[in-house]
Amino acid sequence: MTADIAFTRLPHPASTAAEVRAAVLADPGFGKTFTDHMVTIDWSEAAGWHNPTVMPYGPIALDPAAAVLHYAQEIFEGLKAYRFNDGGTALFRPEANARRFNASAARLAMPEMPEALFVEAIRQLVAADHDWFPTVDGGSLYLRPFMIATEAFLGVRPAKQYKFIVIASPAGNYFKSGAPAVSIWVSDYTRAAPGGTGAAKCGGNYAASLVPTAEAFARGHDQVLFLDAAEHRWIEELGGMNLFFVFANGSILTPPLGGTILPGITRDSLLQLAREEGLTVREERYSIDQWRADAASGALLEAFACGTAAVVTPVGKVADPDGEFIVGSGGPGQLTGKLKDRLVAIQRGTAPDPHGWVMRLD
Repeated sequence: MTADIAFTRLPHPASTAAEVRAAVLADPGFGKTFTDHMVTIDWSEAAGWHNPTVMPYGPIALDPAAAVLHYAQEIFEGLKAYRFNDGGTALFRPEANARRFNASAARLAMPEMPEALFVEAIRQLVAADHDWFPTVDGGSLYLRPFMIATEAFLGVRPAKQYKFIVIASPAGNYFKSGAPAVSIWVSDYTRAAPGGTGAAKCGGNYAASLVPTAEAFARGHDQVLFLDAAEHRWIEELGGMNLFFVFANGSILTPPLGGTILPGITRDSLLQLAREEGLTVREERYSIDQWRADAASGALLEAFACGTAAVVTPVGKVADPDGEFIVGSGGPGQLTGKLKDRLVAIQRGTAPDPHGWVMRLD
């Protein structure tokens, strides 16, 4: 199946009233409200990808024996659509999301989807729900493509039937605290181990992070930091974001990919922008003890987290059972702000896009 196949459009019996939608868009939060439509595409061993449909947002019918409910064959992506000043809409590097989606699918023994079809499904949903872009400053339409195993059976093997779905949610600020920099808690739990699913964007990784994240929240922090599984020494990533470190010597460091860290698209974009700023870019291991020492000596100036939902977020404080330390001034750093501004300007069409990252939809 190719992306030029016609999508069936099912009529919506009762779209959200304009005044209700306006109230949501004025204060959308993150992931709390969903648009009127969703896109679904089915896959079977016999037919491949088929039945692409734009339909009213609503519940999914699943057999109680569906494989996703028992063996967690499930993957997802996250990306945003932006409304430009000229009224047009655009996506940021959706083909990179498509490639990562397929890498996740391969790791979980699920069917890969043609990149063009993945992007077209998103394009169809944005077109159907173009009135759902938030009116708040910095607002966007968050898009969640995902795939689940729907075959009903209890044998331990890859399923032979799947459903791909895209839903959308108007999005504002990701972090509820509104603080200029976040505080993170260093967890004793492990997010991923070598040979596991750490590089795949699958629900099981996030389910495993819920207890340590709740622990961080209970201690008054915004996010949780995971260290490596083998030595519990090397910094890997936060519960849902990659980490960067900015040094006084003009270098910037992020932990290397190696199967235990999700290859973030925002991470990859920032690495490119940092090189263009003339920084020495290092993808190297960095220990929690070294982070503490560099913060104390002044060798480390800034640290920030990044991801699709939160974009770029300064890290101001780090805590563990032995105490806490402040990063830089404890607030947003100069380079962190500069990189964020450059990235957001490209995403929102207010700056040139020399890399061809932006895909205009209309």
